[in-house]
Amino acid sequence: MNADGAQEAPEEAGFRGGGGCRSGTWLVLGGGGLKGLAHIGAWQVLQEAGVQLDGIVGTSIGALVGALASSGVPVEAMRARGLSLERADIARVNRRAIWMNGIRQPSIFRGDALRALYAEILPPEGWDALRIPLLINAVDLGDGSTAWFGPGARTDLSLADAVYASSALPVFYPPHESDGHAYVDGGILGQLAIGRAADAGAERIIAVDVGSSGDADVSEILDGGMIGVHQRVISIMMSARRHDLVSGWQGPPLLYVRPRLASYGTFDFEHIPYFLEEGCRATKEALAAS
Repeated sequence: MNADGAQEAPEEAGFRGGGGCRSGTWLVLGGGGLKGLAHIGAWQVLQEAGVQLDGIVGTSIGALVGALASSGVPVEAMRARGLSLERADIARVNRRAIWMNGIRQPSIFRGDALRALYAEILPPEGWDALRIPLLINAVDLGDGSTAWFGPGARTDLSLADAVYASSALPVFYPPHESDGHAYVDGGILGQLAIGRAADAGAERIIAVDVGSSGDADVSEILDGGMIGVHQRVISIMMSARRHDLVSGWQGPPLLYVRPRLASYGTFDFEHIPYFLEEGCRATKEALAAS
């Protein structure tokens, strides 16, 4: 399989493809906005269970949590920062987007707020701080390809810039521009990049899927205007890709962790404590069933 696919999977946990716990275990953390804070809970449980990882693949917020985890940031510090997160930390409105001709602006939110958060919480040593190999994806707006950043791939972007590029959700955040290229959220082509972990040599994969799925309230979508419709369309496309990829997986044994997050939004600040705890619960359940 190549690393660019991703879709939503059946709701059962357990390893696909047979086999038990072996060496070469890779963790794949998907995108999903604030729901991705469930990755912190998942990481906590994996540490407590003594799971040894040979690599991490992260997309969007999964890239952020993956960078923190692979660089040895204590899970307690990750949880504390997640619980203290406020809307102004990541969602400051680009006021020019609501002015006359604002439709020509690159995004609704300002990118500097998100960049400042990443500069605050990511290690200043960048790629050199990693204790576990990390791969991060972003999509090149020019040729539509997936760009991979990290040891063994590209490191011409700093760690903070690569994480930003991977999480620059179109319309919401401006693309990351570098050397004539513009990069956006890696989840556009690979929200749960288990194929990339297999390509990297994983013998066993643990994938935490926090992406949206299922039905949505049409009236709520329409009440959100063009942004609500855009977000729902992106969600439908990503969901379909994750489903096909995981349900038809033919690669290494896969432990699929699916927290119960279907009814929550991308910027749902009110439920951050739940996201953290649900990541713990779902991972414990998946490990017990494997």
